[in-house]
Amino acid sequence: MSDEVSGRSEYIHGSSPEEQQRLSLLNDILNESCLRELGLRPGETVLDLGSGLGQFTRLIARTVGSKGHVVGIERDRDQISQANRLAEGSEEPKLVEFRKGDALELPLSESEWGTFDVAHARFLLEHVPRPELVIAQMVRSVRPGGRVFVCDDDHDDFRPWPEPPGFPALWQAYVRSYERLGNDPYVGRRLVSLLGDGGLTSIRNTCVFFGGCAGNERFEAVADNLIGALEGARDPIVSGELLDEVSFNTGMDGLRQWKAHPSAALWYSACCAEGIVPN
Repeated sequence: MSDEVSGRSEYIHGSSPEEQQRLSLLNDILNESCLRELGLRPGETVLDLGSGLGQFTRLIARTVGSKGHVVGIERDRDQISQANRLAEGSEEPKLVEFRKGDALELPLSESEWGTFDVAHARFLLEHVPRPELVIAQMVRSVRPGGRVFVCDDDHDDFRPWPEPPGFPALWQAYVRSYERLGNDPYVGRRLVSLLGDGGLTSIRNTCVFFGGCAGNERFEAVADNLIGALEGARDPIVSGELLDEVSFNTGMDGLRQWKAHPSAALWYSACCAEGIVPN
């Protein structure tokens, strides 16, 4: 879901079957909470940037109903294909219109610009070198009085406890790999300023809790997502000499031991912000 620009970034996790499975699990964990914050109304038209596997995009479409309209934009052809297969498997093949395109050059017709009620992007801005350009495209796509809603990571707000052996070094290398690839691991803290600089008004910010603890029904999924995200970044971390393989494996082993701890807890919230396109 990274974007092609000068000095372009790379999507750190790739698009392997394992990564597709992790993203699907991530959707299962977050979608209902994110939908509540998004606050959609029946009949709205929604543009979803970086739609990925489409689970959340289809949930958006079910929420706005048959009188609404939803367009999902995704750069990765494999993810679009998988999104269409998932839609067909759920007997919802026409619920969303998925389009291949870049968040910096949205594939919209002249008549579509400035007509959407809501433009949404989740975990997209952290993977682009100039997120303000994505915000500009989102603002341009929305009608006056419409909303731009973004949700993204701040990797400094992340605490597993008890602290897994080897985790600090592994996490620091993971964060540095974002920066090495042209991404911003701290973009979540910048969302309000990005919307303000983009000319939006009535800005609000909030967060979606993305943690859990041992004994909680979603903890295993949360822990597996963390383990999968870090394992998927093994190559850029090790080959980029951000951490040697022995230390990487030590950190991963520590995480797996942490997952089994009876008092294991993960404290983390995804950052969200919303602004209104002025009249």
